[in-house]
Amino acid sequence: MKNKKNLNKAFFPYLILAVVIIGVLFLFNFSTVKINDFSYDELIKELSDGDVSEITITTKTGAGIYDISGKLKDYKNDESFKVKVPLSESVMKKILVYADNQGFKVTTKSNPENNSVINIIVNLLPLVLLAVICFIFFSKLAGGNSKSMDFGKSKARLSDGGKKVKFKDVAGLKEEKEEVAELIDFLKNPKKFQALGARIPKGVLLVGPPGTGKTLLARAVAGEANVPFYFISGSDFVELFVGVGASRVRDMFKQAKQTAPCLIFIDEIDAVGRQRGSGIGGGHDEREQTLNQLLTEMDGFGENTGIIIIAATNRPDVLDPALLRPGRFDRQVTVSLPDSNERRQILEVHAKNKKLGSDINLKNISARTPGFSGADLENLLNEAALLAVRRNKSEINMNEIDEATDRVLLGPAKTSRKITEKEKRLVSIHEAGHAVVGLKLKDANEVHKITIIPRGMAGGYTMMLPKEEKIAISTKEELLASITGLLSGRVAEELFLGQITTGASDDFKKATSIVRSMVTEYGMSDLGPLQLETPNESVFLGRDYGKTKNFSDKVAHEIDEEERKIIDQCYKESKSILQKNKDLVMLISEALMKYETITKEQIDAIVENKNIDCIENMIDNKDSNED
Repeated sequence: MKNKKNLNKAFFPYLILAVVIIGVLFLFNFSTVKINDFSYDELIKELSDGDVSEITITTKTGAGIYDISGKLKDYKNDESFKVKVPLSESVMKKILVYADNQGFKVTTKSNPENNSVINIIVNLLPLVLLAVICFIFFSKLAGGNSKSMDFGKSKARLSDGGKKVKFKDVAGLKEEKEEVAELIDFLKNPKKFQALGARIPKGVLLVGPPGTGKTLLARAVAGEANVPFYFISGSDFVELFVGVGASRVRDMFKQAKQTAPCLIFIDEIDAVGRQRGSGIGGGHDEREQTLNQLLTEMDGFGENTGIIIIAATNRPDVLDPALLRPGRFDRQVTVSLPDSNERRQILEVHAKNKKLGSDINLKNISARTPGFSGADLENLLNEAALLAVRRNKSEINMNEIDEATDRVLLGPAKTSRKITEKEKRLVSIHEAGHAVVGLKLKDANEVHKITIIPRGMAGGYTMMLPKEEKIAISTKEELLASITGLLSGRVAEELFLGQITTGASDDFKKATSIVRSMVTEYGMSDLGPLQLETPNESVFLGRDYGKTKNFSDKVAHEIDEEERKIIDQCYKESKSILQKNKDLVMLISEALMKYETITKEQIDAIVENKNIDCIENMIDNKDSNED
């Protein structure tokens, strides 16, 4: 509705202009009447023949002529004649004599040029029209979308106080909420802090992966605070012209000082806060001047008492060090990926307006989604709801949750793609190899699902999740188990098909990355506890160029040897496990060929009963629930 109003407002001046032009056309009488030019002799001849039906005589004294117009008897309604003759009483008498004899009407008019009103209209109307047109176009230029006169104005928007997000609406993030709640407490009761000589941080930087709730947390601060709240994106400062961004920073702080105490939220601050003078070819003048002005406003010669800045970014490594020092962004709050308990709370928030079936347990779903951010979990439930609607269901069941999980991870299933039996067999053996190593290797992750239905770029996949959730620390045994599991797909192809395929390329990529990190970063090789490569990346260069290599060519050869040794060790272990469990590989492959997708419960049943007939009832029950 708002866009429609804006469109009507933009169209209105052009409508007025069109009406004015049409009025002018009518005013100057642009008609389609046919006018025949006569000479004086032709007029006298028509009068003599008695063909004239009416005559109008206009006396133009200044020009010394009669402007005579009229109609003949055989003329149509839109046809007339005109003739110009010198002013003469004899001409007038002659026409009047013919009129008396033939009985046609004669009308006389005075010179219209003697009418002062008409003269004023004719002379001033073009000037008035020109002034109106200029006013319309200049007003559009100055007040339209270009806003060319407002380059230096701040684009920070003041919260309108509409629907507010509260801390209770932000699931998880307990410690993070305590950190930012302290800011609100200071704004409400500053004397409590000042009594002990405490100084509240001038800036708080929210750092974390995308989708973890940094912006949502800032919105909750706005909802909880009873002070003005300005919000802006980092990209809103940067413009084509140098100096515009710095001007906008000054204007933003000028507005904030007038309403202090207040909060300012800058989203994606890395757009303007990147390190100065980095990269090939020098820096970026406009962005660097904007950053300099921001640094000065936050902690320069002037005092900005009562203004607290909250910023968010997922790239803290590219920020300028001067921006992170005490006095500017004093405090960094890491908003990390949620754990199992926090994921359950997030699911409960997003499930409030959804109809869930009795078979759905949010606690179990949270346990099956490690590594999911809050945005991923919201998308998971939304995808499940869309699937339920597509299937004409009245509620969301676990089948939709399973399918939605796969969609979020890999994309929709390619059910219409035709797959040959040979290709199906190759994929089933490959995935069965992954699954069996996961089942039999002590430190491997737990197998939860196997499918050979293509999704995205994958022909199939094996879902393996940690046995228990933990912090981001892995042992050497766990990393070796991950490498062994990744290589097991290729090993299965080699052992049971006698050929190898391109399907293991992504597995090799992941395995190589883990091995490289073990040798060069984690010190988990015979080279000893040395960090030979640092993972820091340059701000503007590519990832490979950004790694610092602190070793000689001889050590580089030793690194290659260590990587090869670990890969060979894991490859041999994978081959040993699969050779000992050949029957289980074949059973899982056969089940995948028949059912295409099997879950953890069905895999456990196959391992326990050593046949696939035992899962027939489980598949039937699942299909009936889906129907």
